[in-house]
Amino acid sequence: MKNILTIIFRLTVACLLAGLVMGTAFVFTNKAKKHNLHVNEQKVMLSLLGYSAKNPAPASVAMHEVYRYIVSQGDVLTTGYLLPLRDGSFSFVTIDLTGAFVARYPVAISAEKAVEADERSQAIAAAIGAGKTIRYADQTIVVTDGGKRTAYLLPGRFPGFKTFISAMLALDKNCTILGLEIMENEEDPGLGGEIVQDYFKNQFKGKPLDTVKKLEVVKTPLPEEYRKALEAGKRGQMGAAEVASIEEQYKDHDIYALTGATISSRSVTSGVKGMVKKFAYRLAILDRVLAEQHIAVPF
Repeated sequence: MKNILTIIFRLTVACLLAGLVMGTAFVFTNKAKKHNLHVNEQKVMLSLLGYSAKNPAPASVAMHEVYRYIVSQGDVLTTGYLLPLRDGSFSFVTIDLTGAFVARYPVAISAEKAVEADERSQAIAAAIGAGKTIRYADQTIVVTDGGKRTAYLLPGRFPGFKTFISAMLALDKNCTILGLEIMENEEDPGLGGEIVQDYFKNQFKGKPLDTVKKLEVVKTPLPEEYRKALEAGKRGQMGAAEVASIEEQYKDHDIYALTGATISSRSVTSGVKGMVKKFAYRLAILDRVLAEQHIAVPF
């Protein structure tokens, strides 16, 4: 009996130690994964804005994160925005479905904690009080240079041919597309998987808001001169002036479908169009509310 108890005790200790080791490893691995994802995302965002290791962003460039939530109180729904303020604090502003200002709540959270989903949600819930529930909707990064708004970065996710496609969009201050990056997808390799290629995703670059609103997909072959311009950054076969001239010619054209992957092409086009249209609509409402309520944001 004594031997059995000894064996049970040793096994218990061994399991506890193994669990501790595995738990510790998971914590560090998860932190490393989050860090790597953040670094990659930052690199993509800077690249879409035209910056690189050879052309780094100046110190005057700043990125301000705005988080959008859906707020429920019984049957009443409002849209809420967690906004950074010029003095370094945060405010949660709610707007009803007609676009009218509802309320403003100071949120006790630091900039470091605001990037953490759980910390952010808890701080917002505490600020708005009991009886209301919040659901995270999306995030926008407002880019400024010297305090002046210059661009927007929109992380997004939309249905693809197989599963979901994650993307990052960059828009200028007038909502013209500066660039598109496909972050994750599970489209078929060699077919829909080609959405990651420059000759497809760069077709969206330079398209103004009015063109994006009516953007469609065409199945005609991609013109060779246009393809060369779309891939110029990778191959270096064209000068910047020639590329800009060709891009100007095609800026109001529809998107040329990938060969054998029309559904994936339409999925990305519909996803991008939806992201831009919805963002432009919400931005106009938010900017009006900020001006009417004299809310001092850093952008």
